[in-house]
Amino acid sequence: MALTTVSLNLISSTTSPLPQENRNRKVISSKFKVGDSNVRHMFQKEKRNGFLNTKPCGRITMAVAVNASRFEGVSMAPPDPILGVSEAFRADKCDLKLNLGVGAYRTEELQPYVLNVVKKAENLMLQRGENKEYLPIEGLAAFNKVTAELLLGADNPAIHEGRVATVQGLSGTGSLRLAAALIERYFPGAKVLISSPTWGNHKNIFNDARVPWSEYRYYDPKTVGLDFDGMISDIKGAPEGSFILLHGCAHNPTGIDPTPGQWEKIADVIQEKNHIPFFDVAYQGFASGSLDEDASSVRLFVARGMEVLVAQSYSKNLGLYSERIGAMNVVCSSSDVAVRVKSQLKRIARPMYSNPPIHGAKIVANVVGDPTLFNEWKEEMELMAGRIKTVRQKLFDSLSAKDKSGKDWSFILKQIGMFSFTGLNKAQSDNMTDKWHVYMTKDGRISLAGLSLAKCEYLADAIIDSYHNVS
Repeated sequence: MALTTVSLNLISSTTSPLPQENRNRKVISSKFKVGDSNVRHMFQKEKRNGFLNTKPCGRITMAVAVNASRFEGVSMAPPDPILGVSEAFRADKCDLKLNLGVGAYRTEELQPYVLNVVKKAENLMLQRGENKEYLPIEGLAAFNKVTAELLLGADNPAIHEGRVATVQGLSGTGSLRLAAALIERYFPGAKVLISSPTWGNHKNIFNDARVPWSEYRYYDPKTVGLDFDGMISDIKGAPEGSFILLHGCAHNPTGIDPTPGQWEKIADVIQEKNHIPFFDVAYQGFASGSLDEDASSVRLFVARGMEVLVAQSYSKNLGLYSERIGAMNVVCSSSDVAVRVKSQLKRIARPMYSNPPIHGAKIVANVVGDPTLFNEWKEEMELMAGRIKTVRQKLFDSLSAKDKSGKDWSFILKQIGMFSFTGLNKAQSDNMTDKWHVYMTKDGRISLAGLSLAKCEYLADAIIDSYHNVS
């Protein structure tokens, strides 16, 4: 209930012609249509007492309670296509339900997992009694150092020559948003090319930053594989100097990555067209189990001397989902350019969130910067990546054994990372949820990180039914 202040001039019939009085009365009536009926009753009573037939008595001001809101024009936003899946899953009372929507790692018991090295790093922080002072705008220096080295390799010339501008960001999303603002400010009119399909939040990020984007072909539904020729053709056809958004490894949502030879050809075309490669690296070490292998695509472009943007996230590979810890890196042609680029990234961050959080940054710095913890982390990543590979194999085996139609399900084994693009359409995905209580995104993507070996046969039954019986 809002309070609205209403001021009225009450004019008597002795000082105003009757038509004006009638108009005043109409105004009084309309003013209180949404108000309290007691107020109207008060005026009616005063009129009967001859109040309006006296000389003007001045201006009356009163507060009237109304139901109107200044936010009436704000419409209901649609649910997030990914996070909304978890909300629907929580509301489901069925014991068989499966949440394969959000990309978050689960144990074989389908429980959230906190890495042992993360616990050890946090214990170190407690033992040291570290404070909670503000970080600089660019973030924790130790974090920025180890995260650039993890991405490019500690011996990379770009690092030693001071050509890498690194700022701590709010995980992958926040880092991408920083880069989008940088593009909008210093490359006005430049377009970002995004794979079709891509992670659902990419388009939101560039829309909000007012950066124009278009799509390049990536997924071939006929082969459930990479449309490499279409991808190359679209990158060639883009306006010179476009930003080409690439997934460093474990493409989300398809799980389909270019081969090393295809990466070379992609780099060739981007160089020929004077485009700027822009990598989103969310799964380094988590896809194959090897930090170096999963960063090979980025390192290829940097080794060619190209200027490259790279957004990083530690949500998946260190399980730091809620810490919102990541980084934005810009590999520049010189150290002087890197200093200036970093200054502008800090300038953009200052009014956006001012300072990044410290807890996750110190966890990463402790783990990546300590040889013992670093080796333990690599072992844990290999275990997590290995569990997903085992589940992927079991799902393929179950589908192949149960489906008597002869359909080839081998594309599941060719995909990599925590996701599998099943090829199911929206109606079939709806059937997965409505009939089988399997929650997934409507583009047919499932998160294998949320699947256990014990649930593979049930999931296979759901997929076969949805694929063959729903058009």
